[in-house]
Amino acid sequence: MTWLRRHQLHQYILTSIWPLPVLSIFAGLIAVAFCNWLDRTLGLRSIVSPDTARIVIGTVAGSMFTLVVVGSSAVLLAVQLGSAQLTPRIIMLVYRSKVRKFSLTAFFFTFTFSVGALVRITDSVPLLTAYAASYGFLLNLGLFIYFIDDMGKTLRPSSALRLVARAGREVIHSVYPQRLQTESVPAEQLKSIGHKSTGIVYNDSDGVVLAFDKKGLVSIAQKANCLIELVPAVGDFIAEGDPLFRLFENAEALDRQHLQNSVALGQERTFEQDPMFALRIIVDIATKALSPAINDPTTAVLAIDQIHHLLRDIGTRYLAEGIEKDDSGNWRLVYRTPNWEDFVRLGVTEIRHYGATSIQITRRLQALLENIIETLPSTRIPPLREELQLLFSTVQRSFSEPRDRVMAGISDPQGVGGRSDGNHIEEVIVK
Repeated sequence: MTWLRRHQLHQYILTSIWPLPVLSIFAGLIAVAFCNWLDRTLGLRSIVSPDTARIVIGTVAGSMFTLVVVGSSAVLLAVQLGSAQLTPRIIMLVYRSKVRKFSLTAFFFTFTFSVGALVRITDSVPLLTAYAASYGFLLNLGLFIYFIDDMGKTLRPSSALRLVARAGREVIHSVYPQRLQTESVPAEQLKSIGHKSTGIVYNDSDGVVLAFDKKGLVSIAQKANCLIELVPAVGDFIAEGDPLFRLFENAEALDRQHLQNSVALGQERTFEQDPMFALRIIVDIATKALSPAINDPTTAVLAIDQIHHLLRDIGTRYLAEGIEKDDSGNWRLVYRTPNWEDFVRLGVTEIRHYGATSIQITRRLQALLENIIETLPSTRIPPLREELQLLFSTVQRSFSEPRDRVMAGISDPQGVGGRSDGNHIEEVIVK
């Protein structure tokens, strides 16, 4: 199986909710057959009458089917509300939840087991089978309560934002495992290849670049003694016929189909190798909250809280140049990675624009920028200073009342209502 097939299968299972519940149906049939075999082998029979057992287990089966329907409806409701109130890009997190997958799997298993137990009640009642069906239902009631509790909490903006930020931090740590020591300059590194391209591999389908096989491409390039450049960055949309790879030296020795099978394309971005996707989702939630139709700046402040921690985490990481070498130190793979300015621009610019007339947003953004300036190394400061200057210009332009301008230009970690050190934007810029 190729890397591309393995990746597609992994992503499909990760973002699909049906495989485990379907497998649990077969597991339920096997389990009820096994329990019934044990009952017949050991001669275990319940003292409960067959009619009573049929009523009880029939009720269990009907109730479990109700739990299946309610649980499935709750998942669909979460998808609808999350898409409408937050952002459509959060839907994948609903389907990736282990709690929902496990809960629906348990519901389907118990329902199947109960139906199987019901048809095995004849003149006597198999003891283990009847007990497993009855007490399994009680366990599922407790699981259902937890399922509903988790579903309700997930729909809160604060919980959804924390979930996205947690996934974003995991990706950032995997893509940028090293702490910051020297400043990376990916754009200058890519310009310094210094070789003339000897071949181009074109894309054969439309889609967003989700991930690529880094180790596999390095191995391919090493065997052919060449350099491979991946043209689009992870998260970019690439159309059919667009350049996918540029090849340098010995291009004729490479299998073009093998190269194409080293890049995964999809309908929308995923977290796997995309360190900017979490920021994109959080910013989308913030900008939707700041839209005139919703007008919820407090949710936008909650989003800025998570952006604050993500940007500070990214700022302490060594942002690799996008160059992979073989064991001998030769360049084998070059790819594009976002730089520090890209992260700052994505995390701040749109929110500053859409929240220009909100005192709560301007104060919280200033607190974010000031704190990151104080805590990150000096090499990270220039883009943050630039954003502070733009924020100052935005405040001056958006508020005609002088006292509003003064209030909007004060740092506040809560937006409005938190303790402030009294710094104004212009004072911070001058420092």
